[in-house]
Amino acid sequence: MNEEIKTFTISIYTENNIGLLNRISAIFQRRHMNIESLTTSQSEIEGVNRFVIVVNMTEVQAIKIVKQIEKQVETIRAYYHTDDETIYTESCMFKIKSALLFEEPQIQNIIKESDTRIVTVNKEFFVLEKSGRRHEIEALRRDLNVFGIMQFVRSGRIAVTKDEMKITEMLIAFNNQ
Repeated sequence: MNEEIKTFTISIYTENNIGLLNRISAIFQRRHMNIESLTTSQSEIEGVNRFVIVVNMTEVQAIKIVKQIEKQVETIRAYYHTDDETIYTESCMFKIKSALLFEEPQIQNIIKESDTRIVTVNKEFFVLEKSGRRHEIEALRRDLNVFGIMQFVRSGRIAVTKDEMKITEMLIAFNNQ
């Protein structure tokens, strides 16, 4: 087994139970593992939620964490994947003073070149939205930081696997119990 630290996306399929997030984060905390990002949403099956957790660790650690999650938490199934095995993105929003949109032509160039979308404009501020890889979002943040950012928010990772996952049949069977 390779002991190299890599970025892993851990997907956890579960019923939406109270306190579940605390129990999952405690598993990482006990192992002194930092969660880089966490997103939760409905999965492809009604009544089943999916957590997408990004962590930097070895594959041995990823295997142990997934087993621990499946054992201690009322999960249906948990998986881990490398970045090469997933298609992933993050989203972000920037709130910036409106005057800058008209006074700083460089901002308009940044918006065009970074494939960023203007969500809203009013007298006080405008809001930009960008989806992409974390390094693209960070580069945009550095470029806009020079002009002053009123507010910034970035989502956690959302991801799907490149290979077919057999989870759908399992979830349908689980849901029909």
